[in-house]
Amino acid sequence: MNGAFYVGATGLEVQQRNLEAIAQNVANVNTNGYKRVEMRFAELVNQRAPSSDVSPLARPAADTSAGIAVTGVGRIFAQGELRQTDRPFDLAISGDGFLEVLGPGGQTYLWRGGTLKIGADGVLETIDGLPLKALIDIPQDVSDIRIERDGRVRALAPGSTDFTELGQLEVVMPDDVTQLDVVDKGYYRAPEAVTLRSFAPGESGKGVFIQGSLEASNVELTNELVALMLAQRAYGANAQVVQAGDQLMAIANGLRR
Repeated sequence: MNGAFYVGATGLEVQQRNLEAIAQNVANVNTNGYKRVEMRFAELVNQRAPSSDVSPLARPAADTSAGIAVTGVGRIFAQGELRQTDRPFDLAISGDGFLEVLGPGGQTYLWRGGTLKIGADGVLETIDGLPLKALIDIPQDVSDIRIERDGRVRALAPGSTDFTELGQLEVVMPDDVTQLDVVDKGYYRAPEAVTLRSFAPGESGKGVFIQGSLEASNVELTNELVALMLAQRAYGANAQVVQAGDQLMAIANGLRR
C-alpha cells in the first residue's frame, strides 16, 4: 500500500478536527468567559529496523514521517477583556484564578465568574443556580450589595449607612490548569490528580474580583480567521497527497498488466 495514503489520510483527519476547534471558537466569540481551544499535533514516524542483508548505503538514514496525529485539545486560559456592566450581580476575576461553586451533586466546580443571583434559600449563587462554595447568606431586606476586590461581600440594610460584612470569597488555583475538565456553561472540574490551592485575592499575583463587570471571550476573531485559512490550505494539500498516491497506484497497476 502506498504510504502517501496514510500520510494524506492522517493529515485530513487532523485538519478536520482543527477546523472543528476553530469553528467552536468562532461560535463562542461573544460568550462571556469562554476560553478558546486549540488542537495539539505530533508527527508520526515509521521506525525501520535495519536488515543485516542490506548494504549500509541502502539503509534509510533516518526514520521516515508517517503523517501527523492529534495528541490532545488544549484550552487557553488567557485573560479575556473585562467589560463594565455596572450591574451589581455581575462579577469577574481580573487575573489568574477561579471561584469555587457547588455542582448539582455537591461536587466542586471552578468558575471564572459571570452573573450572580440570590437563590430561594437566600444563598448567593450563579445564574444557573449553583451556590458559591463560600455559602454566603444574603438577608432579604438588604438594599445594596458590594463585592470588594479582596473578596469581601458586604450588604447595606435599609435605613443604615454602614455596610455589614457577610462573608469572604477566595480565589483558587489548580497546580496544572491544563488538566481541568470542561463541564458546561463555563464550569470546570479538577481531576483527583490536580491539587487546588486557595489564595486571598491579589495574593502571590493571583486575580482580584471586579464587581459590575463581565469577562469576555478570549477569542480573537482575526486570529481564528487566519487559522481557518491555514487549516483549509493544509486540508487541500493533504487531499492532493491522497490524490497523488491514487495516481501512483494506478500507474503501478497498469505496469503489472
